[in-house]
Amino acid sequence: AYDLVITDVQMPVLDGLEATRLLRKKGVAIPVLAMSAHTLVEEKEKCFRAGVDAYIAKPISKDELIKSIIDIFKV
Repeated sequence: AYDLVITDVQMPVLDGLEATRLLRKKGVAIPVLAMSAHTLVEEKEKCFRAGVDAYIAKPISKDELIKSIIDIFKV
């Protein structure tokens, strides 16, 4: 069992957005953190429409990654 999926938006064969859509279609509620080199607002919105819970743009610092993960699990 996993607590979090970290995915790249632009992966070969099955990109992170399609992978997230498939997880959501199967009813998998695990949080998804998407990473992308694209920083446009439209790209970020596309990620959230696909079902991701958080988005960070590359290059990613360790502090930024940790903050994003903490934000996902805030109750």
